[in-house]
Amino acid sequence: MFVTQILVTGANGEIGHALIRKLASEGASIVALDLHDIDATLSGFCAESYRGDVRDAEVLGEIGRHHRFSAIYHMASLLSTSGERDPELAHEVNVNGSFNIMKLARAQSGLRGERTKLIFTSSIAVYGLRAGDLRTRPLTEREFLTPCTMYGINKLYVEQMGRYFSEYYKIREGEVPIDFRCLRFPGLISSETLPSGGTTDYGPEMLHAAAQGKPYRCFVRESTRLPFMVMDDAVRALTRLAGAPRSALRHQVYNVTSFSVTAGEIKALIETSFPQADIQFEVSANRQAIVDSWPENVDDSPARAEWGWAPEYSFERAFRDLLIPKVMARYS
Repeated sequence: MFVTQILVTGANGEIGHALIRKLASEGASIVALDLHDIDATLSGFCAESYRGDVRDAEVLGEIGRHHRFSAIYHMASLLSTSGERDPELAHEVNVNGSFNIMKLARAQSGLRGERTKLIFTSSIAVYGLRAGDLRTRPLTEREFLTPCTMYGINKLYVEQMGRYFSEYYKIREGEVPIDFRCLRFPGLISSETLPSGGTTDYGPEMLHAAAQGKPYRCFVRESTRLPFMVMDDAVRALTRLAGAPRSALRHQVYNVTSFSVTAGEIKALIETSFPQADIQFEVSANRQAIVDSWPENVDDSPARAEWGWAPEYSFERAFRDLLIPKVMARYS
């Protein structure tokens, strides 16, 4: 007799840490998968954990034989900066690994006789604006999908692959399809985990450096504006989308965001709590070019209308009430 569980891939990552705690608080039985041994701070929240690579079909086969999943949160990926250094590896992990996870979800749907939900974390990296395009207008899910990074290309491909597995693959043969649901995240800021090398990580990197009394050289222009949200809101969005009745959803891919701010505005707010912070701007041409291809904001009205998305944290509230106090406590 199998207990219905939830699989979390990329469990040791920034989102994984927060998501596992959230799911555990709701009574879920969690199976964690990561390339490395599960973090000791997470092990108590998981019924079982596996060390393995999403590219390894044998590992995923073993997991599938021993568990039954009502939902899979798939977050394992190689991030944007790393993907530009090694695009072949990025493709293998982000595309081939995701294909393996979709096959696992499809097999689980068949074994259970009902759709297994596959919740995928995508990114604003799927967008690709060019010089002359208007970055200030919030973009919908279907505009300017010409990404200029391997990471963005990978994410966009997996979005389409999820739609295929959910709507077309072997449905005529009577197989039970997956229930694919996807969030396109903006930059994420967490007080609990250290930034992991993403192109939008200059925001959290500023904060963690200031709290430790370390100098920080920001790699984008002070005027660079992007959408962001705190990890607490990101995890709420994931679980809210996962819990929405399928009948309410008219889309499979949803934008979500909380606030749109410049790098200079983040710096100024951090300096109100850390007046001695040494934050300066030393622009990396390559990384700035990537950021310039992304919109300053996104339109998340479908998420708000279809499954009640609304962020809890504005820019100032996020930093003053959540991020700064927690980061201060972390390094005190």
